[in-house]
Amino acid sequence: MSALRQYMIHAMQQRGFSPRTHESYLYAVKQLARYSQISPDRLTTQDLQGFLDYLVQERKLAPASCRLYLNAIRFLYVKVLGWPGFEAKLVVPKRTQRIPELLTRSEVRRLLAACPHPKSRTMLSLAYGCGLRGSEVVALKVQHVDGERGWLRVEQGKGAKDRLVTVSPVLMDELRRYWSCYRPTD
Repeated sequence: MSALRQYMIHAMQQRGFSPRTHESYLYAVKQLARYSQISPDRLTTQDLQGFLDYLVQERKLAPASCRLYLNAIRFLYVKVLGWPGFEAKLVVPKRTQRIPELLTRSEVRRLLAACPHPKSRTMLSLAYGCGLRGSEVVALKVQHVDGERGWLRVEQGKGAKDRLVTVSPVLMDELRRYWSCYRPTD
């Protein structure tokens, strides 16, 4: 393992980056080194822009992927190599802004009705009704539900952040029914 790679891993660990971010950033820097055929600490901003252009034009990566590469490169140069003056105006494609298609009430009803098991249906209802990620739903515990206030405490969600989400009265009733039938300890 190269010293630069080891130092980058250490810098990410110090900042509490998730394992997935470690993986993504290290992969991006590895691809940069493979593309340029020289150590990343010897590249110029023109070399970096050339790499980003290659990602867009030849590899046809999506804007979000290009942004990930840009963030990895910026982290490498600013935090790992200590180049605070690294203000390269690197260009990546703009992110398209789209409003997601919303499901109709009947579509949501049909989706939930397709779940035969009450646990799966309750989990899907929580994910949809509270805007939770799958990992957040799986990590929920009984003590995270505040039925009196209609809140749900999500601990260590994306970005290792805690947050409170509102639970609709209908969904709160469903949680209560589930709890009275199955009495989960967790």
